[in-house]
Amino acid sequence: MTTPAPVDDKAIEKALAHHGSHQAEYLEELKKLVRIPSVSFEGFDKQQVRRSAEATCDLMRRKGLQRVQMLEMPGAHPYAYGEWTQAAGRPTLLLYAHHDVQPAGEKEKWNQPDPFEPVERAGRLFARGAADDKAGVLVHIAAIDCWLKAHGALPVNVKMIVEGEEEAGSASLPAFLKKHRDLLQADAIVLTDTANFDTGLPSITTALRGIVTVQVEVKALKQPVHSGMWGGPVPDPTMALCKILARLVKDDGSINLPGIYEKVRPLTAEEKKSLAALPTSEELFRKQAGMLPGTQLLGGRPPWEMNWRQPSLAINAIQASSRRDARNIICDSAWVRLGIRTVPDMDVKEVREKLVAALQSDPPWGVKVEVTPEGDGGWWYTKGDAPAFRAARKALRDGYGKEPVTIGCGGSIPFVDPFSRELGAPALLIGVEDPYTNAHSENESLHLGDFSKATHAAIRFYAELVRAS
Repeated sequence: MTTPAPVDDKAIEKALAHHGSHQAEYLEELKKLVRIPSVSFEGFDKQQVRRSAEATCDLMRRKGLQRVQMLEMPGAHPYAYGEWTQAAGRPTLLLYAHHDVQPAGEKEKWNQPDPFEPVERAGRLFARGAADDKAGVLVHIAAIDCWLKAHGALPVNVKMIVEGEEEAGSASLPAFLKKHRDLLQADAIVLTDTANFDTGLPSITTALRGIVTVQVEVKALKQPVHSGMWGGPVPDPTMALCKILARLVKDDGSINLPGIYEKVRPLTAEEKKSLAALPTSEELFRKQAGMLPGTQLLGGRPPWEMNWRQPSLAINAIQASSRRDARNIICDSAWVRLGIRTVPDMDVKEVREKLVAALQSDPPWGVKVEVTPEGDGGWWYTKGDAPAFRAARKALRDGYGKEPVTIGCGGSIPFVDPFSRELGAPALLIGVEDPYTNAHSENESLHLGDFSKATHAAIRFYAELVRAS
């Protein structure tokens, strides 16, 4: 067994020095991964996701990880795995990231010809996957490489798993975790798939919302009909759908489902204090969200409390005819996809049942309403009091030069809860995105300064975890 790397300040500085002289190399490695269009959605080239997993494995091998391999589940995109477990008597970290990405979206909205060809501009790296989550892969890899190059060893044991279907819902993950539970066993899990509250401000996420999504189709006719010849006596399914959707919310934007708020966990006094201390304002929130002048903030609570700890309803897509084919007709049917974000301690099954019942109840004008549940993901919450969190706060403070903040996330990361529950280890959510990243949207980008600071924090974290344990 190799002697673990020392964890004194000189040892940390030596690893940091290696990063300082090799930053350009790590950025080039990130660009190589980004150039692979590893979209995990159905209808996209599955071989590109496999190619991405192979490239990730190759990177792991070249940077000193051992037992590198692709781990596969039936019908799923491959995971990449590697480890370095020669630090006898030291803690073991499970490092998580994902190598798959969202579709590019509308190419004409990108400020570059190819969304998968990275472009540096104004201190940011623009490309699909540059931040979400291939930067997370490189933060882990760079920290490992810096310790190995500086000392020939790590201060801790690491196991690194890079998923290939996170953006498509992580359908195989529960079975994967059960199958490989022993292989992935660790004292703490570090997941680099969240965002900082602001550029340059390190943040630890301790709460995620869950999600319940459904598709609804409203039908009234066998085929579209002329709106002049038949309009008036014939019910319009698109209007019926609008009436159904309007019943789901009250004037203040809150969800109009009976009992929906009864199980929402109130904020503790400490959480209220933490929210109040955030360096933000309603004006900044509006700017970061891209709200148009005159539009209202909803809910009657601080916007980040609404976003992190209150449920919300969103209509994701709606279709009757199409903008391109708009003509003077009454459509035969109308379709919508919508979702409810859930928070602690809401019951996902109960929320789904209430939503489906409300959509199907008393259909306007006797139209036919078909509801198809699409998928659920549970909320997640942690107190953040394990030794790994203390170590992370110290590492982030030193890596970024700012006191870290504790935040929630309005989005859903379905794999976090099964990861933590199945492996019985605390989950530490730290990311490299910021409010201007545009993850999942056009012109996704990574702040290169934060990319460097996140790596500095990761390097320090390995040593701080030993000190805190």
